[in-house]
Amino acid sequence: MKRIKVINDPTDLATFLRALDTEVKRKVFQDVLNGWVSAEDIEAKYGKEGLDALAFFEKMKLVEISWTVDDKAARRVKTYHSYYYSVHVNFSTSLLEFSDVLYAATMDEEEFKKLEEQILEGVGDDGIFSGDVARKYNMSITLLKSLIKRSTRLEMRGHRIQKIREIEG
Repeated sequence: MKRIKVINDPTDLATFLRALDTEVKRKVFQDVLNGWVSAEDIEAKYGKEGLDALAFFEKMKLVEISWTVDDKAARRVKTYHSYYYSVHVNFSTSLLEFSDVLYAATMDEEEFKKLEEQILEGVGDDGIFSGDVARKYNMSITLLKSLIKRSTRLEMRGHRIQKIREIEG
């Protein structure tokens, strides 16, 4: 069954614009599009950057997950496959909010990493309220949500920003 990803939230667009922005992400996505692959296979082929791509795809819910038995290792392994085959964009937003989304998506990697680190420092184990972060860094909620959705290390849970776990190969 071919599934269509419907984007109703403008901040999700920032994530999609970053989903395939590197050669490794593109190759990993092609691998999961072509069939089921394990994190170990991706790590062997692309290294840590490949695992980061898988984590990003998992966070975006672009991949589905299945547990299978690895005959060689005689243990269960997590495998990934592309969940969607097409995308449909369906939203209306102000130009101001749209400019925040595009800014977050196209922000220089160095500048983004600096902001991500600052936010990570304040998150702690319990997370932090997104409104507090937006006020602290003098940014709109739309820009903050777009940045969080771009991150492979942070996620929004309701109105809280939390750290996400890393995928291990």
